[in-house]
This record gives sequence, C-alpha cells and structure tokens, in this order.
Amino acid sequence: MSYNTFGHMFRVTTWGESHGPAIGCVVDGCPPRLSLSEADIQPWLDRRRPGQSKFTTQRQEADRVEILSGVFEGQTTGTPISLVIHNTDQRSRDYGDIAGRYRPGHADVTYDRKYGIRDYRGGGRSSARETAMRVAAGAVARKVLGQGIRIRAALVQVGAHKVERARWDWDLVSRNPLFCPDPVALVQWEDLLADVRKAGSSIGAVIEVVAEGVPPGLGAPIYGKLDSDLAMALMSINAVKGVEIGEGFAAAALTGEENADPMRMRDDMLEFASNHAGGILGGISTGQPVVARFAVKPTSSILTPVPSVTRSGENVDVMTKGRHDPCVGIRAVPVGEAMMACVLADHLLRHRGQVGS
Repeated sequence: MSYNTFGHMFRVTTWGESHGPAIGCVVDGCPPRLSLSEADIQPWLDRRRPGQSKFTTQRQEADRVEILSGVFEGQTTGTPISLVIHNTDQRSRDYGDIAGRYRPGHADVTYDRKYGIRDYRGGGRSSARETAMRVAAGAVARKVLGQGIRIRAALVQVGAHKVERARWDWDLVSRNPLFCPDPVALVQWEDLLADVRKAGSSIGAVIEVVAEGVPPGLGAPIYGKLDSDLAMALMSINAVKGVEIGEGFAAAALTGEENADPMRMRDDMLEFASNHAGGILGGISTGQPVVARFAVKPTSSILTPVPSVTRSGENVDVMTKGRHDPCVGIRAVPVGEAMMACVLADHLLRHRGQVGS
C-alpha cells in the first residue's frame, strides 16, 4: 500500500517530489465528454503559485500544467487523465546543511524512521509542493460538479487575529494576495506578516471553505459520510492540524436549542433557519452550503535555531535556510477549495451510482 491515492469513484493519485524533475497526478473515474483543456486548469493553479507576493515563498515556479492523457479533441474520454507540472526553480543547495539533520516540525524524522531513507531537498514528497497537483485535480472535479455548485474559500484567521464577519466581502478575497474577506483585517495581517518575515519566523492560519449549490443526499451512513471524507481530505493537506464542519468545536459550548437548525416549509420548499450543521446531517448533505474550516500550523522552516538531533544521534541546533512561506496557510486557500471539489465530485458520482440521479 502506497497511500498516494484518495477517492472512490473519482480517484486522484499524485506523484513527485519538491526538487525532482516534475510533479504530477492521475485522475481516474472522470466521466467522458466533459470539456477540458489546460486553460481550464491553469487559472486555479495560478492562484496557488509561489512567488506572487512578499507574503509567500519566493520560489519562482510557473506551474504550467500539461495534459498527457484522457482528453481527445477537447473532451474527456472516460480514461485516466494524466497531468504533469515540470519543476524549474529548485535550489537543492539550500538544503545541504540539513542532509543529516532532522528539522523540528518537519517529517524528516518520521520519514527516516519509517522508510530508512528521505529526500532532504525541500522535504521531498512531504513538501507542500505536492499540493499543486491537488489543485489541478480539483479543476477537473469542478468540471464534474458543473456550474451549479460554487466552491469558495477565504483566510479567516492569521495567528490570533480573526476576521470580523460583519465586514465579510467575498469580492475582496479575489483582489488581495492573502485571500482575506475583511478589509480591516487585511491591513492588520499585512503588517503582522511583514514583521514575521523580517524576524525569520512564521505564523499559522485558519481557512474556511464554503460549497454552495450542493444537492441534498450526498454522502452515506456510516462509513461513507460526506463530512468524514471531507475531514480526511482536508486533514491530508500538508501542515493541517485540525478540521471542523459547521460550528465544529464551538458546538460544544452551545445548548441543543442553540445548535439546532429549525426547519419550515415555504412555498412547498424545505427551508432551514440556520446552518450550524455546516450543510451535513448524519453524514448526508442537506442542500444547504457545506462549510468547513481547517487550521494550518506555522511553517516549520524558520531562521531561528531550534534544538534537534542528527541522523547519527548527535544533539544539534537546526536553522532552515531557503525560500519559505512565513504563513503557509495563505497558499492553502486554493488547496482547500480543490479538496472540497474532489470530495464532492467523488460523492456525486457515488450517489448517482447508488440511487441513479
């Protein structure tokens, strides 16, 4: 078992390393006759691409995607879709000093203890570079979902500083490099991140993903719940340490009356008065927006020396050089959208297979 694949009907396998010649993925289970080209995928990758602002790593990768299979005359054929992005700006020399040292907070020690070998250049397979292919796969998933389902995400917290929901503006998200929906918080975050970068440190973040237009009925009891698959998908993103659906952990502080989502019929349509459940009840979508949040830890690569050990068992202090994100959560915003899209596409196809619509 290699565990590089996720999904059931809509299956995604990613491959490649941060400093290898290329990264790629294979998307299997995509229905035939869907319009698809590189131009449909590239805009989503451009949103995640490094080096676009002073708030992200300055590694310069164009992230130009190529479709190698599964598309003929502009349409999907129903066969595996193979996608590749060539790495062009690796600086492996930046990692020479830590070849025999374990970076605290990274997967160096666990990869070495599990496999007996690790690619120390940028973390190899454990690098966030892998997430580019999730975004590419997410673009294909959006084609499966169609235009009726809209998936958006925003950064809602940087460090201890949260957005004010009364000032929420979705249009602002696409107009700033921090994917921030709050104009006041945006200014505060910019100052905060400038100080963090100057100090050679890093900071964590929380991302909220919202899928609107999701039909009721996606997901299944008990081990095929939509929310459990979504939590797994978001938790699999590099550096993610927590996931919640709807009210999430805040629900523990509510009463049953406060947490309930009252229902009424209006013009022969079922309506909910609130959405504490995040659009999912009993593991099955309600027809309301599906809402999830995930927490991303501070980037582990920092310039401050941190106590660690070498592969041979010597005590050392490790300082990680190279080009790193002061807040890796920023570029996780389009990744969260992609994982939501992949999970929803998978469940949509599974739903059709079971109930036929």
